[in-house]
Amino acid sequence: MKFFHTLAAAAIAATALLAPQAQATTLKQIEANGVLKVGMLVDFPPFGTMSTTGTPEGYDADTAKALAKYLGTKIQIVPVTGPNRIPYLLSGQVDVLVASLGITPARAERVDFSNPYAGIEIMVYGKKDEDVKDGAGLADKTIGVVRASTQDAGVTKVAPASATIRRFDDDAAAVQALLSGQVPLIGVSNVIAAQINKAAPGRFDEKFSLSSQVQGVAVVPGSDALLAKINAFVADAMKDGTMDKISEQWLGTKVPDFVRTGTAKAALK
Repeated sequence: MKFFHTLAAAAIAATALLAPQAQATTLKQIEANGVLKVGMLVDFPPFGTMSTTGTPEGYDADTAKALAKYLGTKIQIVPVTGPNRIPYLLSGQVDVLVASLGITPARAERVDFSNPYAGIEIMVYGKKDEDVKDGAGLADKTIGVVRASTQDAGVTKVAPASATIRRFDDDAAAVQALLSGQVPLIGVSNVIAAQINKAAPGRFDEKFSLSSQVQGVAVVPGSDALLAKINAFVADAMKDGTMDKISEQWLGTKVPDFVRTGTAKAALK
């Protein structure tokens, strides 16, 4: 029996040696190639989507293009999915990820993150004349949320017992309820809030934040020079208004303070 245990251990060790190891992508390699390969989601508007001509566009696409320009290289955007984006990076199929990747402790064990360039916030949002500044302000109010969503959990946690929470099947239904006056308030992300503001400018505003998560550019661990250059880009882009311009184009608002400071009220899943 001991022999088989020893043999099995040897086999596991051999497999580990044969498994591909993530190699740090160096800044010099990217500069020598003259191309920055960027992994990006193309099914997460307005951060990443495909245009009618089949060209990647969105908040992340514009950020990636600005980064490539800063590095003095051309850009190659490689479509990735939520599950495969980190494996694409670690296997060397892309140099960096600008893929709406939230900075979490678990992910930070696998990749190195730049300073935040964007963020997603979950908020209570509604009619401008509704005086609601915090959870207590929801007393005797009706608020809509998407059933079993992050905003559902957030609103349920802070709403007093006298609040009425109306649950809808999706964002479209919750938004329609707000626009039609069925509910005066909804729990929603800043992405959806921007879309509402475009459809009905000036009618609604943010009441208070429930939770938020910052997003960073991801690189293979050990890519120190590349990461330092990306952090310099983020700092300059925040300072000169580049990131505000991108955020205003795709989200209808400047970069939130929680992104600039790298803080978040609570990690989103």
